[in-house]
Amino acid sequence: MTSPDVAVYGATAGGVMAAIAAAQTGARTVLLEPGRHVGGMISGGLGKTDMERQERVIGGLARRFFERVGAHYGQPIAWRFEPHVAERILIKWLDGAGVEVRSGAALRRVERAGSRIRSVRVGSAGSGGSGGWDESIEAAVFVDATYEGDLLAGAGVTYATGREARSLHGESLAGRRELLPDPHQFRAAVRVEEAGALARYIQPLDSIGLPGEGDGMVQSYCYRICLSSDRANAEPLPAPAGYEPEQYAAVAAYLRALGDRATIRDVLGIGELPNGKTDINSGGPISTNLLGASWAYVEADRAARARIAGEHHAWAQGLLYFLGSDAAVPAPIRREVSRYGLPRDEFRDTDGWPHQLYVREARRMQGEHVLTQRDLTAERHKPDSIGMGGYNIDIREVQWVACPVSRFPDVAEEILQEGYLSVPVEPWQIPYRALLPRQEECSNLLVSTCISASHVALNSFRLEPQFMIAGQAAGTAAALAARGEDGAEVHKVDIDALQDQLRGAGALLALPS
Repeated sequence: MTSPDVAVYGATAGGVMAAIAAAQTGARTVLLEPGRHVGGMISGGLGKTDMERQERVIGGLARRFFERVGAHYGQPIAWRFEPHVAERILIKWLDGAGVEVRSGAALRRVERAGSRIRSVRVGSAGSGGSGGWDESIEAAVFVDATYEGDLLAGAGVTYATGREARSLHGESLAGRRELLPDPHQFRAAVRVEEAGALARYIQPLDSIGLPGEGDGMVQSYCYRICLSSDRANAEPLPAPAGYEPEQYAAVAAYLRALGDRATIRDVLGIGELPNGKTDINSGGPISTNLLGASWAYVEADRAARARIAGEHHAWAQGLLYFLGSDAAVPAPIRREVSRYGLPRDEFRDTDGWPHQLYVREARRMQGEHVLTQRDLTAERHKPDSIGMGGYNIDIREVQWVACPVSRFPDVAEEILQEGYLSVPVEPWQIPYRALLPRQEECSNLLVSTCISASHVALNSFRLEPQFMIAGQAAGTAAALAARGEDGAEVHKVDIDALQDQLRGAGALLALPS
């Protein structure tokens, strides 16, 4: 391909939709992916779609994806699917749209000319040695569709990370949370002295600030784990290298404290997928989430991110092995976990383990319009709507805290989780301005995943359907800008023309009246 009109960085599901939309709008498009797979989380284990309360707001290419998944399973539409099915559909779709996909294209440098990105330097891990490559990609317009926001950061665009104070945007749900009962809090007391190796992640109470204060911390990450109950298609769950049962002493103590009340849901959330497979998500205060291990990820380099991902992998794989084999685990839970193994037909190049760490949040652009809690509640309607959201404000646990608890006659430090929050919202419109950097900072970049938002607002947006919805809008706008008369400036895209194009492609910009 000669120099493309549109370059999309990040082959997440949102990035795929951005690339397809740009190509369908007539732009020569390249999709740059630092890894080896397309689809991000939807091909990386998240097969149980987060669509509760918002099925009616999912339209356009996003809905068409779920319809294509449905056709594979002989259904009109399917919200649950196997990872390899999702990736196969996306690859075929990209090929049909004429999108050039470049794998192993890790971002090395962003080259600017004034307020514009002139080119991005990308290359494979082997660059500088045998088998590697390194290339400068010029384009009229760029789209950052990564989970991390690496392109926007490389371009010098203003961004934020982690939790802000309630006072910054006047958000009642912002900042550090109170240590109170919630659905992910411990249901029985576990003392810090029982934590074993987990103790290194536990924060002293006097170090975590006051409720409502900002601390810049991101919520916990995990892997969404695909297992199979079909013994003909399952490898037994192996222990990770260096596994020691003592690493899960806190899990054993929690299950022991729960006694007869302990169930699998206290440690794992198991979502059933077709053909006897699962999407395992975190399920409680000690689960597949590794609280605190995500904090350094956002600003880490590729090698450090790989180490952090490996830390999460080892924790989750060891937890599954522990739950399925250790005598400290109640027999019903052991039997339930032992039903499953790693599927032989998934993740073949990563030994059956998902290739994508669940990066629930990272950078958040601070652009032309910063979405806040108010945009999800009091000011839900936007004249420049490019799609809709409607999922809960959903924030997972941030940290384990050592809290002195009085249980007469003793006062002992117990582990509590801090940070979990889930609050429903009504459907709200996503403004085009939330995809735009400040015009003076960058005039030819759109951001479809790490959009301009507060921590609270992002956590209603951060679902794969919304990433696909915003991706379609970003790709369409990028193509319109690239062929426009204003020097490919994304801020000058005619919003009426963009909305007409999106509606013509089936996007839902408002609820039917």
